[in-house]
Amino acid sequence: MDLIVIAAVSCIVSLTTLYSGFGLGTVLMPIFALFLPLQTAVAATAVVHFSNNLFKVMALGRHVDRELVLRFGVPAIAAAFAGAALLGVMGNMGEIVRYDLAGREAVITPIKLVMALLMLGFALLELLPGPREKRFDRRYLPLGGILSGFFGGLSGHQGALRSAFLSKASLSTEQFVGSNAWIGLLVDASRLLVYGNIFAVGTAAMITASVAPLVGAATLGAFMGIIIGKRFLRKVTMATVQKGTGLLLLIIAVALGLGVV
Repeated sequence: MDLIVIAAVSCIVSLTTLYSGFGLGTVLMPIFALFLPLQTAVAATAVVHFSNNLFKVMALGRHVDRELVLRFGVPAIAAAFAGAALLGVMGNMGEIVRYDLAGREAVITPIKLVMALLMLGFALLELLPGPREKRFDRRYLPLGGILSGFFGGLSGHQGALRSAFLSKASLSTEQFVGSNAWIGLLVDASRLLVYGNIFAVGTAAMITASVAPLVGAATLGAFMGIIIGKRFLRKVTMATVQKGTGLLLLIIAVALGLGVV
């Protein structure tokens, strides 16, 4: 039964986040945590996340906008490491408040509040009719990459900020999904290059024979979600993608502000 639940949730989340370009790890990790210790859940989520991005590139990567990946993706990856470095410094700022929310411990920190406000702003840009119609000039792509990468590295939610920028870049739905998939894969790969030894040793130790079936079920479910979503890709408009992105940003912003994630 656990395998069926994990596979079904992974499939649904993968399908819905195929168009938005983010959210798989945010949703899947708490689901894994229902069945696994927290550290193991994080490692299992990382494996599924990377596999999902790889499969998205294989299935939809041909729609990539190469200029966008170079001008936006490369600065985003570089800036993500700067954001991650600053996170180590800001991590010493302590907590604002820690409390119990429906039996779950919630922690509010300065970083979470800053990111909640930032994501709330992006959500409103996607959901309000006037701002939603605005588009960025392509000469600002490197700046968008730096900002999304930096704040993404600082918060761990780079995919959400990346999608918020790319949705304003005058792309077709296919180009948005394909380009987002490539940038997401490059981000994952760059993390593995830097943290490769730690990741390999830590993951190998935690993804044991008893855990592997859950990871396999989640990965298979994610693949199925991509296959299903690909069939409807041409029917999904960018307006729908923007509204979906805005709604997910809003949900994550509220969760961050409350200290739930």
